[in-house]
Amino acid sequence: MVSKKSRQEVRMNKHRRIRNRLNGTTQKPRLSVFRSNNHMYAQIIDDTIGNTLVAASTVEKDVKEQLEKTNNVDAAAYLGTVIAKRALEKGITTVVFDRGGFIYQGKVAALAEAAREAGLEF
Repeated sequence: MVSKKSRQEVRMNKHRRIRNRLNGTTQKPRLSVFRSNNHMYAQIIDDTIGNTLVAASTVEKDVKEQLEKTNNVDAAAYLGTVIAKRALEKGITTVVFDRGGFIYQGKVAALAEAAREAGLEF
């Protein structure tokens, strides 16, 4: 009988493979994206020292009150603009995009495109 891996296990394996190739540096940190069933999270991470430089999520009160729902494409796009604005305030202009093992479409793509439009380069 053929056993099928769970979607989460497949995503974690993809993320592990992606992380073997991507690395955030001080000059070009990593924009990491995670989405759950209810929320989205984005962090800009310097992997050389292991610090999160900027973070934003739909759980935060000021972000959540701007949104009707926290788990749709519009919420992802708004989160992309928020993370880009916070990054530019810290002086971060270029990043490496880490999609976290998720397929680059829908919410993940909306977050990335909104961050690019708001001024981040990747």
